[in-house]
Formats: sequence, C-alpha cells, structure tokens
Amino acid sequence: EVEFQGKKITFIDTPGHEAFSAMRSRGAKVADIAILVIDGCEGVKTQTKEAISHIKKAGIPLIVAINKIDKPEAKPEKVKRELSQEGILVEELGGKVPSVKVSAKTGKGISDLLELILLVAEMEELKGDIQKKGEGVVIESYLDSKRGPTATLLLRDGVLKICDIIG
Repeated sequence: EVEFQGKKITFIDTPGHEAFSAMRSRGAKVADIAILVIDGCEGVKTQTKEAISHIKKAGIPLIVAINKIDKPEAKPEKVKRELSQEGILVEELGGKVPSVKVSAKTGKGISDLLELILLVAEMEELKGDIQKKGEGVVIESYLDSKRGPTATLLLRDGVLKICDIIG
C-alpha cells in the first residue's frame, strides 16, 4: 500500500512465473485496475499473454508498465508492437490503453505510474462506500503459532471494526 497525492493505492502483486497462473487469475478477479508489468528487455512472454487473457476475462481497466527501461537493451517500442499483436493497443499507437516506462531499480517513472493509477481510478469512478457493511475478499490466510488463524483482507466497501464477524 502506498499513499500518493493524499490517496491510498493498494497493490496485489501476483508472480510472473508460469506456475502461478491460478494466482494471477484470482488477482484479476479482485483488482479494480490491472497493472501489466512487462520486462522491457524480454518483451511479451507466455505468462504475459496468459495475464492478458485473465485481465480481459475480468473486464477491468488496464495500465501497461514497461519495466527495466534503465537498461540499454530495453526496447519499449518493440514491447508495444508485441502487445498490439495480443489485442492490447497502447495510446501511443492510437489505442486506449495507457502505458508508462518505469525502472524498478532507479525509481524512474514510478510517480508517473501512480498518477496514472489515480487518473484511471477517477475516470472509472472507483470508490468504496464506507457506509456499507464491510465486504471484500481474503487475499491470504495462514496459521500463526502465536496469534492463531490470521488473514489478509482486501475490502471493497465498508469498514471492519474490532469484534466484527467475518463469514
């Protein structure tokens, strides 16, 4: 979770490795906006195509983040062309999908990505209703030897209070 321009943005990171397809599918089902992070050096891979499929099935807005632009071998224009072959046309090529070049290593472009997330959220009118009863999804759960059953929840609406029952 990060606070940017006075607003909180919560991220769910799903692994890119092909063995985690089910996890990416679940992530797309609970997310409001998908951030498709693509290695600017490697381009669109099998896992990228599979993630695109999950995002399309979920019908959620998409932002493309082309990573590793700090490396000389990065080819963001090639990545954009490869995405167009998968039916994802970024704005620079006349499409509707916003994209941003980032470097996780140097931090370049991260504030642009966060601004883009807030813009898409505003355009899509993505807001939770805190007047409703708490409603959301369990992201992960485990048994903590000192605390007992423990879970991480992502609320879509409402507020959870101490002693609320989760069913």
